[in-house]
Amino acid sequence: MARAKKIAFEDALKELEKIVEELENGDIALSDLLEKYAQGAKLSDLCLQELSAAEKTMDGLIQKKGESFEEVPLQMEGEE
Repeated sequence: MARAKKIAFEDALKELEKIVEELENGDIALSDLLEKYAQGAKLSDLCLQELSAAEKTMDGLIQKKGESFEEVPLQMEGEE
């Protein structure tokens, strides 16, 4: 079985948005709906993994005063 080519985050997100729009429109056969839903779930997982990896990278890149670096957890807007 051939291994799937890794898709860029932005491409995965665009495809996921397209799938969500198709599902929200409701004009889709049940078999297609199930296939699209499964594909969307995979894309969602991929996007979450990519975002998690980016967050970990950002955690390690916070610069402390002067030249040294300090790992500081990334806080998103609205988080305490």
